[in-house]
Amino acid sequence: MASIKILLRNKPNKEGQYPVVLKVIKDRKIKVITLGITCLEKDWDKANSKFKKSQPNYMQRNRALLKKKEQALKIIDDFFLDGVDFTLAQFEAKFRGKSSSNITVIEFWNERLSDLNKAGKTGTARIEKYVKNSLFKYAKNKSLHFRDITPVFLEKFEIHLRSNNNDDGSIGVRMRHIKAMFNSAIKQGVVDEKYYPFKVYKTAKLKSKGIKRALSRKEMKLMESIDTIKNPNLLDAKNYMVFSYYSGGMNFIDMMKLKWENIQEDRIVYTRSKTKGNFTVKMLEPVKKVVEYYKAQNRPTDYVFPILLSNDLSPIQIEYRKNKTLRAFNKKLKEIASIQGVKKNVTSYVIRHSFATNLKYAGISSDLISQTMGHHDVSVTNAYLKEFENDAIDNAMNKLLEEPRLRYAS
Repeated sequence: MASIKILLRNKPNKEGQYPVVLKVIKDRKIKVITLGITCLEKDWDKANSKFKKSQPNYMQRNRALLKKKEQALKIIDDFFLDGVDFTLAQFEAKFRGKSSSNITVIEFWNERLSDLNKAGKTGTARIEKYVKNSLFKYAKNKSLHFRDITPVFLEKFEIHLRSNNNDDGSIGVRMRHIKAMFNSAIKQGVVDEKYYPFKVYKTAKLKSKGIKRALSRKEMKLMESIDTIKNPNLLDAKNYMVFSYYSGGMNFIDMMKLKWENIQEDRIVYTRSKTKGNFTVKMLEPVKKVVEYYKAQNRPTDYVFPILLSNDLSPIQIEYRKNKTLRAFNKKLKEIASIQGVKKNVTSYVIRHSFATNLKYAGISSDLISQTMGHHDVSVTNAYLKEFENDAIDNAMNKLLEEPRLRYAS
């Protein structure tokens, strides 16, 4: 619930008067709205949030403050009765007599970014900030309203992006985040659904071209056989690669956050960061060796891998660390590929994709692979993936240890 308070600003104006403001707090966020009245500090009753008798016309001014307070409380009550989880931007618009439709895109988006960061969704916030900056660099209008984002506007934005050498995948990322932001604005009552441009402008057309990224089993064996005696700087990268591949194509962020408590006998039990789904993966022999290697280091943190170096990092610090170490990991994967003669652009995503592709070529069903990778989808397939037993998944994982036969990814 929201709370309000009337008080003086901390700093006086040039005349030594302090502006009287309305302070609104909701979900630990603060909005300060000036009321167009000033006061000397000596004439303000701080304890009761009103003017002292020493203030000229103090009775009229206190009545004005009371009306402002009642107005603010009524707005909060109206939002509550309408079932609207309002934003501070929406509150301010109502308080100042503006309609919700007058809230600008940038006002709403900035508040959304703040919410994402506070919720620990720093990765999403970082991408959305990039998309927001890209959009306003094109629009050159910080007063842009939701009704201005029409299908024609989006088509022209797409043309602009293509003229700057962006491909379908890159454009699709931008458009999908704009769509998510627009959906959120509709849900919060900031914009009417009749202005929704994505009924006409379709993002489904913007898909990355199907480039074959997976490594074959032969190429994976080459990557795994890198000589870390000659190349000690590549030891961690090799271990992360092996662990990811043989533990169901685990995402880097999930590896990074993996704790010793997630290692339970011969299984890894963890919650996937992206989908929040709970997963259990059998530890194959290559994974056990990697785990034993890091266990022997006896480091003072709860984490399996030496990526997060403290137990007390904030979400923003974790996101920064992820980006930094993932870049270094991808760089070293390319170095391993170069040394081993693997002529593909190898990244952590490629390793994850290789796990899926090689199981597919080994005759494992797409449905079973989807479950082992922790995919979260609204499709009918996902409805019955949970029915697979652990032993079926374990048998599928064991296929990775078999020598290549007949056909594998190439």
